[in-house]
Amino acid sequence: MAYIASKERYDNMKYNKCGESGLKLPAVSLGLWHNFGANDNYENMRAMCFTAFDNGITHFDIANNYGRPALGSAEENFGKILREDMHAYRDEMIISTKAGYRMQDGPYGDFGSRKYLLSSLDASLKRLGLDYVDIFYHHRPDPDTPLEETMGALDQAVKSGKALYAGLSNYDGETMARAAAILRDMRCPFVINQNRYSIFDRKAEANGLLDTARNERKGVIVFSPLAQGLLTNRYIDGVPSDSRVRTSGIFLKETNLTEEKLDQIRALNAIAQERGQSLAQMALAWVLRREEVTSVLIGASKPSQILDNLGAMNSAPFTKEELAMIDEIALK
Repeated sequence: MAYIASKERYDNMKYNKCGESGLKLPAVSLGLWHNFGANDNYENMRAMCFTAFDNGITHFDIANNYGRPALGSAEENFGKILREDMHAYRDEMIISTKAGYRMQDGPYGDFGSRKYLLSSLDASLKRLGLDYVDIFYHHRPDPDTPLEETMGALDQAVKSGKALYAGLSNYDGETMARAAAILRDMRCPFVINQNRYSIFDRKAEANGLLDTARNERKGVIVFSPLAQGLLTNRYIDGVPSDSRVRTSGIFLKETNLTEEKLDQIRALNAIAQERGQSLAQMALAWVLRREEVTSVLIGASKPSQILDNLGAMNSAPFTKEELAMIDEIALK
């Protein structure tokens, strides 16, 4: 049976503008970094996309190298879902992709050259089955390519009609400010930065990214707001056999789960329980409380996790005392 989206899909989601641009993103977006690869369950992918969209998550974020073990398989799988199930809703969706990490062997498959970025975008569009993406990001700074060249590639991607907006990812505040100035001179619609930020990871505060985004009036979309699953109740009583630590171990390793870290997680969970939330909901709400943050990217392994995370939308404001306790626990 053909997928028909819920008529109530916009009723409960909040949509925030990306800085001063006209583009709005849902407060919660779905990232396809994990669980959309060649060896993952395709029917589960479909169910997660449907659950997300039925609940107002209009933004689906991907990259050229997502999907393991076959890089690019996440774009292929999502492209199939778009083609077979969700094509009727394309104009209601924000689809983003990126290039900047290693995608292929040789000198033209990594970092930030004009050659790599523009050829990668063409390949991404082919895998996705799309004429354009809404946002095309440079995935990480390249110290060996002039910033003007990399930004020029983003500008061409937009002016060619293959992307509607340009974005940056993993840039610190100073480099973002220089990139923004170049893109402004090119009259390229640069609207958003994608960066890691969570209760456990405050680098975006320390490196000037949040301050620069506010000063430049650009959006910020946060990835890993749950610290790769640490800011959930998954590990409070041990390491489940189906957890990311056991099944992947690439970005989150069992050695990260020290007794000190587990004590921090349990203490944060106690605050969440006092607030009537899951730890994941509190961690997402903590990120979203910042005025600079347009959206948080969640990853999921099943539809129920998406629904649980959406509970962050109903969070009560944090008190000064709660924020102080969170800092005291997390910044030990």
